[in-house]
Amino acid sequence: MDMENAGSPRNSRLPDPATAATAVVDAHGIVTGWSDGAQWLLGYRHADVVGRPAAGLLGRDADGMVDLPSAAAGWRRTSVLRHRDGHGVEADLQAYASLDREGGGQWLIVATRTRPPSPRPEEAGPTAEDAFAQCHLPVMLYDDEYRALRGSAGAVRALGRSEKQIRGRRVTEILPPHICTEVEDGMRRVFETGEPQFFHVRGRPHPQARGHYWAVTVSPVRNPAGEVRHVQLTALDITELHLARERLALLNDVSTQVGSTLDMTRTAQEMADITVGRLADFVSVDLLDSLLRGLEPRPLGEGSIALRRVAQQSVLPGVPESLTEPGGVDHYPASSPPVDCLLTGRSSLHRTLDEAVESWQTADPERAEKVRSFGMHSIMVVPLRARGITLGVAVLVRHRHRHPFGDDDLLLAQEIAARTAVAVDNARRFTRERTTALALQQSLLPQYVAAQDAVEVAHRYMPARTQAGLGGDWFDVIPLSGARVALVVGDVVGHGLRASATMGRLRTAVRTLADVDLPPEELLVHLDDLVTHLRAEEGTAADSEPGIVTDLVATCLYLVYDPVSRRCTAAAAGHPPPAVVTPGGGAEFIGLSAGPPLGVGGLPFEATAWEVPEGSLLALYTDGLVGVPAHGIGRGMELLLQRLRKPSPSLDATCDDLIREMLPSLPSDDVALLLARTRSLGPDRVTTWELPSDPAAVAGARREVSRHLADWGLDEVAFTTELVVSELVTNAIRYGDPPLRLRLILGSALICEVSDSGSTAPHMRRARTFDEGGRGLMMVAQLSERWGTRQTPGGKTIWAEIGIPDRQP
Repeated sequence: MDMENAGSPRNSRLPDPATAATAVVDAHGIVTGWSDGAQWLLGYRHADVVGRPAAGLLGRDADGMVDLPSAAAGWRRTSVLRHRDGHGVEADLQAYASLDREGGGQWLIVATRTRPPSPRPEEAGPTAEDAFAQCHLPVMLYDDEYRALRGSAGAVRALGRSEKQIRGRRVTEILPPHICTEVEDGMRRVFETGEPQFFHVRGRPHPQARGHYWAVTVSPVRNPAGEVRHVQLTALDITELHLARERLALLNDVSTQVGSTLDMTRTAQEMADITVGRLADFVSVDLLDSLLRGLEPRPLGEGSIALRRVAQQSVLPGVPESLTEPGGVDHYPASSPPVDCLLTGRSSLHRTLDEAVESWQTADPERAEKVRSFGMHSIMVVPLRARGITLGVAVLVRHRHRHPFGDDDLLLAQEIAARTAVAVDNARRFTRERTTALALQQSLLPQYVAAQDAVEVAHRYMPARTQAGLGGDWFDVIPLSGARVALVVGDVVGHGLRASATMGRLRTAVRTLADVDLPPEELLVHLDDLVTHLRAEEGTAADSEPGIVTDLVATCLYLVYDPVSRRCTAAAAGHPPPAVVTPGGGAEFIGLSAGPPLGVGGLPFEATAWEVPEGSLLALYTDGLVGVPAHGIGRGMELLLQRLRKPSPSLDATCDDLIREMLPSLPSDDVALLLARTRSLGPDRVTTWELPSDPAAVAGARREVSRHLADWGLDEVAFTTELVVSELVTNAIRYGDPPLRLRLILGSALICEVSDSGSTAPHMRRARTFDEGGRGLMMVAQLSERWGTRQTPGGKTIWAEIGIPDRQP
């Protein structure tokens, strides 16, 4: 049948059944076809209408139903139709006659809305339809088959399709798959629960669009009976908000993760690691080479500039974009963006087609090849500037990211670089101060420990490797008269240059007091007085210069070992006790009387004496060795004894084992460790004579000394020794009190000692030309390597050491 001739007007054209509101009615008035447009107009789904009388679709004017069989020539009229929700929809109806497959008559009825739906009390009137259609937000209305019924102007703009193209389509026919799944899942939950659903999706709504972030709300649309018949989808573009949150999160990560250590290289690498993938595809950080050598930055000259590569990172494995490995030097041509950035301190944003970048590539062909091969299209050059000093430059590149850097990206990069620069500058200052303190401390510690007759020694000093800085730990090995030796360890409370300087002053004071041959307890008393005076001096300085800390406190352990008697005498000022390991493998701590730390005052210091077998091991240490936070000082002392019991080929090996097994890789406190293996001088190397207080005894003493020197094979020093013995014995007989005792000790040097019960110590003076006496001690000083006097419980001892050629300890 010619549909144009069978229809109403002669020149009318049939509507598109897919988009227009159309229905097919057979000769019995039963609906046999139902379009998506009819579903959108009246709300009835296909299954709700097909197979039912068409008269049920009419509204209040039921008599408007026409006898279709009598309208073979076509008809047209206006009628009120019944919407599924119950309200009336006024529409123009037009019928087109045709034949079905069996040859029976049927009619295609086209409905065109003549005016908006009849307003209901809860609706705002005709403007509601216009408001929805013109809404700038993407708003969509879907039926329970997830097909679009309506779309706002915002939805049309976002999807890049007209409302006619959107209507009747499912989400899967419009949006990318990963978005479709989330959206349709949200619709399904709304139909099932009747509750709104909120979620976020990311993607491009159409191929030509940029990626966006959307906050999606799917809400139920209910009929007067409260049933969910449709769902409304609203999508809010939150791309800028999301990017702002990402930038804020990146800055937060920079604040918390960059500068975790006071190491310039590590700090720069942390910045590169955090930035790559989130802001740039490739990042390089270069610093002035002088910074890494502990020098202050100097003004830059003309021409190309060489910078030290300290960090780099890329989204590609192995960082193939880089021309230089970390630690290497990268040369930037004059007038290139990095050089301009260093000279001016200003950042810049470039495309690879910019004149500045093209000039850079011309002057640097190798770098230009990297730009071409990786498709680099956008570059930011940002200075690392802190406290008015430009420390280096960071270069950020995009080649995998589709979109170039923008002004917001440049502001973000500047903030990241500023925070990184402060952390790098802090690390630089800390490194310089730590290097200075370490150099000072190393210079104040023993540079070389001379071999001793009394002990074999090994020592270690480990500076703290944390932000607290160096401490004031020290050790010393001091030779004393009579072949004895003093072993000292100490610890100044605090860190930094002040602690190191104080340590040097205390070590010097201990050496000075040791030269006087004071007993350990008396030496600590004098040392305590010194610390008290130092605190008073610093307290006076603090009154005029606020900020100086005056809580000067130190600990010290002073131990004297005599190889002749094999006795140790020690006193401690708030210091951990020494450990002793006998040749049989027994290990214990010596229970010293607990004295207060130096500078605290209060209790007196007491000495403890004990005898040790030859070959015993003495271990002196500071609390940094045993007071590791991981296990505490009590457990640390138990571990120390366990490690000392283990056999070891040498003292140096024992030191290394203790440091390796007891300390973490980054010790939080300084450690001073001093190990000493005791020796003894037996009767074959020591001889003693009791002498009468008679000048005639001098000749006998000289003969006995000469005989013993011959037995020891020391004839080459016999004459010198006889002169020294003669002067010392004569001096003791003339000025001392009996009893008198002469002792010779054979070690690396020959030691002559004369003791008496007098307490008056002799002193050397220069005799005048016509004086008959006063030249004895002057002669002793000239003939011996060193001489001195020491107080003993029963009087005093005058001693002199005579060098023996080609003799080692």
